[in-house]
Order: sequence, then C-alpha cells, then structure tokens
Amino acid sequence: MDTGLLLKIILICTAACSAVMMLVWLWAWKIKNAGVVDIFWAFNFALVAGLVYWLADGYEPRKTVVCLLAGLWSMRLGIYLLIRVGSHLKEEEGRYKQLRREWVPNPDFKFFIFFQAQALSCVFLAAPFFLVAMNKAPQMTILEYIGAGMWFISILGEGVSDWQLKYFKSKPENKGKVCQYGLWNYSRHPNYFFQLMIWISVLIFSLSSPYGWIAVICPLTIGYLIFKVTGIPMTEEQAVRSKGDAYREYQRTTSAFVPWSRKK
Repeated sequence: MDTGLLLKIILICTAACSAVMMLVWLWAWKIKNAGVVDIFWAFNFALVAGLVYWLADGYEPRKTVVCLLAGLWSMRLGIYLLIRVGSHLKEEEGRYKQLRREWVPNPDFKFFIFFQAQALSCVFLAAPFFLVAMNKAPQMTILEYIGAGMWFISILGEGVSDWQLKYFKSKPENKGKVCQYGLWNYSRHPNYFFQLMIWISVLIFSLSSPYGWIAVICPLTIGYLIFKVTGIPMTEEQAVRSKGDAYREYQRTTSAFVPWSRKK
C-alpha cells in the first residue's frame, strides 16, 4: 500500500469536509438553525467517496463498489435530511435548541467547534473506504460480496424506516401522536438499527483488505453515539418533552432498538 498516497487522500478529504462545514456553519449562524449540520454531515460522505474514487489506485471493481455504496447511502440520507430540515429552516429542532441553551454564553463558537468535529468524524468514519479503495488484490472475496449485500439491504431498511416516519407525520390527524407505523410499531428507532447495520456491513466488507480490521472503529463509534450520545438519548428526551405520557407508554411497550422485538 502506498502510504504517501493514502496520507494525501486523507488530508484532501479532511480539508474538503472542513471547508464544507465552515460554509455550513456560516449559513447556520445566519439563519439561527444548527440543524443544517445533519444534512451536510451526510452529504460529506458522498464528497469523500468521490475523492477516494478519483485518487485511490486500488482494484477498480472493488473501488467502484465501495464508493458507489458509500455515495448511495450518503445521497439517500442527505436528500432525506435536506427535505426534513429544509421544511422548517426557521424552526430549529429541539435537540439543537437544547444545545444552544446549554452552551450559553457562546453558543455560536461552540457550534463552530461542533461543526468542525462533524467534518473530522466523516473522515474518521471513512477510514475503511480509504483502505478498501487502496487494495490492489485483483479479485473480490466472499466477505466483500456478503458485506456489499448487507450494506445495500441496510440502506434500503434505513430508507423504509425514514419514509414510514415521514408518511406518518404527513397526516394531519397524526399531529402530536407517536409514530407506530410499520417498523416503528416494533422498534422506537429502526432507522438507527439499520444505520448501525450499515457500518457493520462496512466492517465485513473491509476485512479482506490490508489493515481492514481498523474498520471496527466504525460500528463501535456509531454504536456509542447512537446508544449514549446524540442518538437514542437525545431523541427520546426530546420525544418525552414534546409527547409526554404517550411516548412513555411507547417506551414501555416497544424495543428501543431491534425492529423485530416487541415487549408485552
């Protein structure tokens, strides 16, 4: 593996993601809505995938598959978030309102640091893409095919979860109610489940490449964020604040995570 080229790709991707988040922070500062960071966190992976495809010198079919799947996931999630957040640009989401309150007296500066941390997280999580795209082995392995299949299925599952929630919220009669439509009837967070499965798939795909085991940082990091930081905890705190007892009952009767498990 050409370590000089690998370092060059990492530095270029870091600079590109950081520049994007600088511009997004300026926009967020102007409109007073930090929620736009979510949109471009997702889109940054497509940017990284494009740069990796252009710069890496690995086996072309392998490089194409990993960059195509990364770009597909990134664009699907980014477009979904663009539609969701873009529909209420004048109204900041509850999670970011809470951070704005907690970060007084300098919320804008702290959001700048937060936005740049999001840029770095994109590059950090893209580590498997770099390694796979640099792999020159002239054929793909069974693990790579399994990983690619799981990755694609997980993208579809995350998309279905997001669509079901959007469909539920689009009905005026559901205003203020808790979504229990489709997969949301069995799990409070099917979208997070499939998001974690995506990164487990990336790990499986990466294991056939030199140093591919490093990809274990992805599901571990995403799992930690989902279970302990910005995922389930913040989402459920906001849901309890906005929906009260209705959401507490939903918590009592449904699994926090696994889509096919429902409590009695």
